[in-house]
Amino acid sequence: MNEPSISTAARNELYRAVAPAWHTAVLLLVLLGFSLSSARTGHFGISRYGRAGGYVCVMAFEWILVGFIWYGVRSRSVRLSELIGGRWTRVRDVFRDLGIAVGFLIVGSIILQGLAHLLHAGASDALRSLFPRSPLEILLWILLSMTAGICEEIHCRGYLQRQFAAWTGSASGGIVLQGAVFGAAHGYQGWKMMLVIAVYGIIFGLLAQWRGSLRPGMMAHFMQDAVGGLAARHLMR
Repeated sequence: MNEPSISTAARNELYRAVAPAWHTAVLLLVLLGFSLSSARTGHFGISRYGRAGGYVCVMAFEWILVGFIWYGVRSRSVRLSELIGGRWTRVRDVFRDLGIAVGFLIVGSIILQGLAHLLHAGASDALRSLFPRSPLEILLWILLSMTAGICEEIHCRGYLQRQFAAWTGSASGGIVLQGAVFGAAHGYQGWKMMLVIAVYGIIFGLLAQWRGSLRPGMMAHFMQDAVGGLAARHLMR
């Protein structure tokens, strides 16, 4: 993967660590520890708290991690808005990013389904147990999907991608490593789907790198989770 041609100032900014190393280590331990726990128990907090309670717990966990990231980057005088990137100054800016998100989602879904087919990877029982049933669960699922779209893009494409790029001195290194962490964080889906999700995370990283913004990726991530969960709900009937 060739490095993009950028100015010296932009390169220095790209390869500047956004938080202390210890902070990133703690975040990685939390993400991977949570993934390992969900893989061992075979659920995602659903059997313990029910679907609605599980959704709320996961949303709280996602936002707590964003708060932890905010705490870490502020020590380097970096704002969360800098990790997100991009600006919407006109209505057409929103629709432009929405159009990019929809196009990306279509292409990304084809790649995702193709890779899953090659690996004979399917939805695990833990994943099936996540899908909403009642009207309340549907509402919370949409909120959960929105939370995942915002928070996970900040975790991986905003924070980790920048941090890994700084450590490796390579934008490509940042993209690949954050994708690997993104896949590894989904232990409850099994190793085959973890590999598929890692590739998907790399594609999301390419989108963030190309646009210099997480906004299209956040939109695509939200739509992927929301529509996928609601569609699966109908298929299971």
